[in-house]
Amino acid sequence: MAETQQNTGQKYRVLPIMISLLLSGFIGMFSETALNVALSDLIRVFDITAPTVQWLTTGYLLTLGILVPVSGLLLQWFTTRQLFIAALSFSVLGTLVAALAPSFEVLMTARVIQAVGTALLLPLMFNTILIIFPAEKRGAAMGVIGLVIMVAPAVGPTIAGLLIENLSWHWIFWLSLPFLVIALLFGMMYMQNVSTITKPKIDIMSLLFSTLGFGGIVFAFSSAGEGEGGWGSTKVIVSMVIGILALILFAVRQLRMKQPMMNLRAFKHPMFVVGTLMVFICMMVILSSMLVLPMYLISGLGLSALTAGLILLPGGLLNGIMSPIMGSLFDKFGPKWLVIPGLVIVAAVLWFFSGITTASTITLIIVLHSCLMIGISMVWMPAQTNGLNQLPRELYPDGTAIMNTLQQVAGAIGTAVAVSIMTAGMKDFMKGVADPANAPLAMTAGISDAFIFAMIVAIVGLVVAFFIKRVHVSKQH
Repeated sequence: MAETQQNTGQKYRVLPIMISLLLSGFIGMFSETALNVALSDLIRVFDITAPTVQWLTTGYLLTLGILVPVSGLLLQWFTTRQLFIAALSFSVLGTLVAALAPSFEVLMTARVIQAVGTALLLPLMFNTILIIFPAEKRGAAMGVIGLVIMVAPAVGPTIAGLLIENLSWHWIFWLSLPFLVIALLFGMMYMQNVSTITKPKIDIMSLLFSTLGFGGIVFAFSSAGEGEGGWGSTKVIVSMVIGILALILFAVRQLRMKQPMMNLRAFKHPMFVVGTLMVFICMMVILSSMLVLPMYLISGLGLSALTAGLILLPGGLLNGIMSPIMGSLFDKFGPKWLVIPGLVIVAAVLWFFSGITTASTITLIIVLHSCLMIGISMVWMPAQTNGLNQLPRELYPDGTAIMNTLQQVAGAIGTAVAVSIMTAGMKDFMKGVADPANAPLAMTAGISDAFIFAMIVAIVGLVVAFFIKRVHVSKQH
């Protein structure tokens, strides 16, 4: 795998490029979930409320939701090296500021700076892989990326739990910093320019509509999940309406332009549409269950942050290990025989999860979570790779930008809906029983409702999966 030569005749040093991308991607994803375990700690340290602390995640998602759509344009304006160095410089700066943060406001700023780095890095990673690997090896390469993207969020809570119990939350960032610096230096030495610079015209109106559209929707869903007035609050309704209107205007404008900022003509390719829907559904399922499960373990079963992290570790590691295997199977057999059984497993596991109680055993939770993660690994990378394979090369930047943007939107929607369903379920339960000692039972009742929502999403995915067909890539792609 040291070098591949593409049809363009250019030789790529695949291994060093992959190492730089994977190392930086790993740390980016790690810090995204590592902080989740620290949230209850931060509420105490900074003397803030739960909805306020939620902004550390919301702000991060919001920044990604605004910047990722622009990434397709950036990939055509700047070289791979320039973007990689810029992405890592933002990540290093954000992580350093977070590690030193004396107050919530400073930490919040640091998270936004970190998100800028991640927003530049994720699309760059996918786009580079589409260029440096021939189509028949792409499944395996995407599988390796899947390993990184899945293992990092899985080990995040465990490592964070260890650090919080023995040191302080600052160490989540101190730990990430040296790795980011190494990735930056490694990239400076080995990263090659792989993309074609076309410098399309920058359209200010498109930028404005995209920011208001994606930003508005992510903000609306995130605010609704906070529980202040919920879905009926003016803030949520106004930002949702603005978001939807801006997205409609954005889409109309893109389709009319000769050189659009995000080429929506990628949606003319049916397998790209199916692949994008699958990624959207997987992201909703993963993020809603990754948010709800730790809450159940900590508040419902009364376990510590570290124990909760350890219980979720086997599933996350399994998902990571399965990802390259699924990638290779996809290269051999195509997506259908992986995606459909994968979604059947996911839906079945979520149905079992909806029946958990405060008496459920830890073994059951570990087995269910592991099965859920195996199911997701069967769906995610095969569907995503198959979808991107159908695009002609000039649409790669747009395809990766569309998929990555919708992932962020799906994440925001999934977590917000799950939290509001859970909160409503808890309230309903507490209406019948006035005794506050029943709080863990109420929490479990709410969480069970959230899992039913995730199961319905998975069943919708299963219906869509029957339309998936293998894309046979012609050599000129």
